[in-house]
This record gives sequence, C-alpha cells and structure tokens, in this order.
Amino acid sequence: MSEDNLQRARAMFARFPTPPCAVTLGWRLLGADPEAGTVRIGFQGGSAFCNPAGFVQGGFLAAMLDDTMGPAVLVTSEGAIFAPTIDLHVSFLAPARPGAFTGEGKVVQLGKTIAFMEGALFDAEGRLVARATASARVVPTTRL
Repeated sequence: MSEDNLQRARAMFARFPTPPCAVTLGWRLLGADPEAGTVRIGFQGGSAFCNPAGFVQGGFLAAMLDDTMGPAVLVTSEGAIFAPTIDLHVSFLAPARPGAFTGEGKVVQLGKTIAFMEGALFDAEGRLVARATASARVVPTTRL
C-alpha cells in the first residue's frame, strides 16, 4: 500500500460525508491498494464499548469489520460503488480489550450486482481478534 494510493483514497473518501457510526468507532484510513482490492482501517474501541467482563462487545467488533470491508469496495471501484451489506458472518477469535484496532479488508470478487469481501481485525498488539466474510449489493455512488 503506497503513500500515493493512500492519498488518492483519502481524497476519494473526502467526496462523501463521514457517517456518524464511523466517527463513533474512531474510523481512519491507514492504507489502500485499489489494484489489490485492499484497505487498512484504524479504529478506537473505548471503554464505552465494553461488556461486563471488560472486553469490547462483539457487536462493535462486527461493526468495525463491516466498516472495513465496505470501504474496500469503494476503494477498489475508485469511488464508483457503494456496498451496503447483505450478509455478514463474524468469527470472534480472542477477547478484545479496549484500545486501538486495525481492520484489513479485501474484495474477494466484485460482480455486477454483488460484491464478496473478507476482513480481519487486529488489536494493538497485532493479535487477530475477529474475522469476517460478507456479501454486499453493488450500488453506483451516483445513486446515493
């Protein structure tokens, strides 16, 4: 993921309003490679996201993964396609302590009507805490 790709992707994302959910999750673009169909997204999982055991609740981890994979489609299409999720499967692999997280998203296949994606979420120590696969509808951004 080159610095040039990152700057192009940041300019592309700037064309769209930032969703409030992304603000809540501390969403920030860390890397993008349109040719490879990949993105890296940073998140901040605060103590307000924790369950009674003190770990980040799974729904927030799923939201982070969803907000990683969809942007992979937007980056791959260079801003032409929005990808509302149709179906999301998450595997929680380790307890997630509050703090910084990094999502890595990849477009597996981009068809005319459906996109298939996968994602991985890592904690601040680089430990894989959750993985996901998803499918999404292909919607031209001109229709938003």
